[in-house]
Amino acid sequence: MARHYAWPVFAALALAWSCVFAQTYPSKPIRIVVGFPPGGTNDILARIIGHKLGEQLGQSVVVDNRAGANGIIGTEVVAKAPADGYTLLLQSVVHAINPGLYKKLPYDPVADFTPVVLLAAGQLVLVVHPSLPVASVKELITLAKSRPRALNYASTGSGGSPHLAMELFKTMARVELVHIPYKGTGPAMTDLVSGQVPVMFPPLLPSLPHIQGGKLLALAVAGRQRAAVAPAVPTMSESGLPAFEASA
Repeated sequence: MARHYAWPVFAALALAWSCVFAQTYPSKPIRIVVGFPPGGTNDILARIIGHKLGEQLGQSVVVDNRAGANGIIGTEVVAKAPADGYTLLLQSVVHAINPGLYKKLPYDPVADFTPVVLLAAGQLVLVVHPSLPVASVKELITLAKSRPRALNYASTGSGGSPHLAMELFKTMARVELVHIPYKGTGPAMTDLVSGQVPVMFPPLLPSLPHIQGGKLLALAVAGRQRAAVAPAVPTMSESGLPAFEASA
């Protein structure tokens, strides 16, 4: 069986591979499939990596966004592609989580793929829309406790890092918020910035321009240390939830 593996780590690249390539490889464009919409961390990474690969290989590298079903649609595309080295998958931790969420997947997450490399691990950041009357994690917890299940939070899809980080927050803070899953970071951020949904735990990279522009308020980052690109934003541990840590 052809193998096209997305390793169950936070951002991984998988390569369709079945034979030893001739020295003429690559002789045609290479495709990187991303199981999420444009604008998210996976999409940004794919475009950065694709550009560099294209320069080094002397061949076009195309990013193909196949969003939907928590990355399953894009992963299935790669699993069914010819195992000739021209179809790659850039996937997140959901590759390891989806087997626990869905009874049946249209591919074998282990047997159908071959791991290539861990690309990146990034900070998550707890943000709120400026219309929400809070300025800290403590104030958000107080507000959420006073209004159980009245606040919605966005995620990039069930089982993704933003979803799991918020569920960890709910457990540790003992609050109740309602989950609104989206097909990816891009659509979720659109509604978050517009105020359609007031809370999210997105990756820091695509959130930073909105934070710097005043469209979102960053309450805390989820890493052990403050982020170098946002040194004024405290960690979750500093904000009253010791040992809280989550990444993407």
